[in-house]
Order: sequence, then structure tokens, then C-alpha cells
Amino acid sequence: MTDTTDASHATDASGTAAAGDATDVAAVTAVTAVTDTAGASGAPLIPRPPRPGDASRADELAALFPALHAPQYWTWGRYDAQFSTVLPPDELVTNIHLVGFTDGDRVVLCRDDRNHWFLPGGTREHNESVDSCLVRELREEAGARLLGAPVWLGAHRCVTDDPVPYRPWQPHPEKAWLWGWADVAVDSVPTNPDDGEQVVEVRAVAPDEARRLLLDGHEAWWGELIALAVELRSRPR
Repeated sequence: MTDTTDASHATDASGTAAAGDATDVAAVTAVTAVTDTAGASGAPLIPRPPRPGDASRADELAALFPALHAPQYWTWGRYDAQFSTVLPPDELVTNIHLVGFTDGDRVVLCRDDRNHWFLPGGTREHNESVDSCLVRELREEAGARLLGAPVWLGAHRCVTDDPVPYRPWQPHPEKAWLWGWADVAVDSVPTNPDDGEQVVEVRAVAPDEARRLLLDGHEAWWGELIALAVELRSRPR
């Protein structure tokens, strides 16, 4: 289920985009097996220990993608937001979204019944792990499954002056939106649960076309998010 005020889905009155069925058990098992190669089964996907060169890498990527790294204000939730490739602690992550690559280098996008294009993903449920949330949201919104472990691009750290959290169990007033990329297979149709966006089309497009579709109603940093995923996917890991 996706937060209907989610940053990847909602659009404010000015036209500027703001950040807006049961889990497939077999898919959860598959992604857990993949993540086990990096650590013990059931361990959180984030945070990972710092690595040598992380600070210089973050500075390099900030220079390459300045719009993505610029301070933002998300009007819908009264959030001050700041993107960083330095990952937040697991307990702050409330929303997870994916640049899913399929058929080589094509990017999976979803279109809802408002004719709004977005990256699949959504809001983490109470006590739901990051990997389980991602598996569920991919199935609900894109009819897709992971072919390998996600690679996290970074996150928006957000602080709001709203008096209460969007959902009672969420961290407040600070939370984080986690962004990643992974290879996926689109092998079914979106399950479209009643309490989520109603997806009417799933399309796999070239990265340039993905940027064009997302920038129709989104801010410039969305194009840079796709470019960042393409850049990091091309680098040795």
C-alpha cells in the first residue's frame, strides 16, 4: 500500500510534484536468499558500515547531480528535505522507491488513473522490513519481482513541523525516503489494492524517456535520480 501523500505520487496545487494483496511469499523468500550473500538472514538491509572513500564519493555525486542534492521543501507534508548518498538508520525509513531495470537498461514506470507517472514504491507498514516492503510494493504497483538485491542510491532525510506523524508508528518529526535500483522482471499485472494508487499502465522505457515522463509534473531532481541510478549501475560494486 502506498501513502497517498507520498513524495513520488502526490502533486501540489501549483503543479509541482511532492515526494507521493498479501506479500508474495515466494518473492520474499527469493530476495531474502539474495540478501543473505551480504549478511545474516533477516538482517536489516541498511545501514551498512562506512567504507573508505565514502565521503569523497558523496562529494563527487553531489557535484554531478546538484538538483537532487539541493535542499528542498515538500509542501504537502511541510517537510524540509535533503538528499544524501549516506544512508539513514533503518528506523527512520518510512518510504522506499525503486528504479527498476528490465530488458537490459529499460526503466519500469507506473501510470495511475490520474495520468501520473511514478517509480514503484511506497510506505512501509508497521513492523515491516525494508526488503519486504519493496517486494510488496513492486508486486502491487508494477506486477514486478526482484532479480537481485537492491542497491541503495541514497535517501531524502526529512523534518516536518506537523504536530503528529502521518501514521502513529512512524518516526516523527524526522523520517527518510529511501531510493534504490535493482534488476527486475515484470511478469504479472499490478494487484492494485483498494487502499493504494490504481495503476492503469506499467511501461518499460529507455532512461531518457523515463526522465521525460517523470519530469512532466515533477521537479528537476527526478531526472537526476534516474541519471544517478544509471551512473551507479554502470560502476563496479
